[in-house]
Amino acid sequence: MDKDKSKRLFLKSKKSFRRRLSPIQSGDRIDYKNMSLLYRFISQQGKILSRRVNRLTLKQQRLITLAIKQARILSLLPFVNSLPFVNNEKKKYEKSDSITRTPSGQTGQKKNRVT
Repeated sequence: MDKDKSKRLFLKSKKSFRRRLSPIQSGDRIDYKNMSLLYRFISQQGKILSRRVNRLTLKQQRLITLAIKQARILSLLPFVNSLPFVNNEKKKYEKSDSITRTPSGQTGQKKNRVT
């Protein structure tokens, strides 16, 4: 009797779980020309999302990665998607007035002339 009780303590209760559906349906073909499929697995910065985020199998992730790389080489997809950072790039390359170069090549503060 004691053995039966100890076995029952370690048995896990059978909870039903809902298996998440794969983002790739059986009819979807993983191909470098299928842009609507490939855009689902790329972040806003243009990076390939990880397998955990995508919920793909290992084989599917490898095929998606190869298809994305082929599409990038053929210029169907950008290597880097820089649309969200357009405003930051403009500020980076603006000319600043605070530092001027002297003829000797040293940098110095802007000189104020008094007349």
